[in-house]
Order: sequence, then structure tokens, then C-alpha cells
Amino acid sequence: SLFPAILLGIFDQRMNREGAVTGMLAGLSFTMAYIVYFVFIAPEHNNADHWWFGISPQGIGMVGAILNLLTAYSISRLTDDVPEEVRDLVDDIRVP
Repeated sequence: SLFPAILLGIFDQRMNREGAVTGMLAGLSFTMAYIVYFVFIAPEHNNADHWWFGISPQGIGMVGAILNLLTAYSISRLTDDVPEEVRDLVDDIRVP
């Protein structure tokens, strides 16, 4: 759940707190709900016939990470820009 936020934080200067937090919550909530449903709520449905696109609960984390990435990117574009002093600080850190 942290990887997409870290990835966008490194490579996207417009990534802000709102985008990162919303993305992590979306990805983590989706992944947890999928796993909890198939493992605890309806274990009788825990087979390939009932999985979403044939993805098992053990493999759904990748879909959650993609959801995290897309949500964080979208929300960061819909909210205020990162202040210039923060961008300068990040640029200073990147210089070896």
C-alpha cells in the first residue's frame, strides 16, 4: 500500500498529502475487503468461479496497488498544488 505513494512521491512533483492518503486508503480498503470476504465471510466462494477476473485473494494486492496509484494521481490533480518551498526542498534532496 505504501509503494505507489512512495513511487509517486519520488517521480511526481505534484503529489500531495491528500492524494497519497486517499490512494492508500482506497487500495488498502479494496484489498482488505476482497480478502475478508473470500477468507472469512464467504469461504465457500473462495474458488476461481467466484473470484473477480479469476484473481485469488492472495493475488488481489496488485489490483489494490494499481487502484492506489490511480486514485492518488487523480486526487493530486484535483487538489491544490504542493507549495513551492516543498518542491525546492525535494529538489535539494535529489541532488547528490
